[in-house]
Amino acid sequence: MAPPIHYRASRWRYRANVALRTIAGTVGAYGVAALGAAALARTLPMARVEAVTFATMIAYLIAPGVSIWAFLAQGPWRAVAGVVLAALALSGVAWIAGQPA
Repeated sequence: MAPPIHYRASRWRYRANVALRTIAGTVGAYGVAALGAAALARTLPMARVEAVTFATMIAYLIAPGVSIWAFLAQGPWRAVAGVVLAALALSGVAWIAGQPA
């Protein structure tokens, strides 16, 4: 006997919820960390090599923070929206900062 329809629908929603959060927490975290490193490397007032090194080290802290936040958000679409907004903000900062001198 097949499970009731509402049980199958709730099971599908749960799996979609976890899948969306996983994508936001992995792919999104990588993107936000990379954009954060780019934005920091272009805006830090130090030598280029030191700025890139420091920004990369900070990116290693940003990525797990974004992953944790993706699973702590109230809903899967809020997790995706937060990751997208963070990526847009950081890409805007990196674009405005321009190429380092």
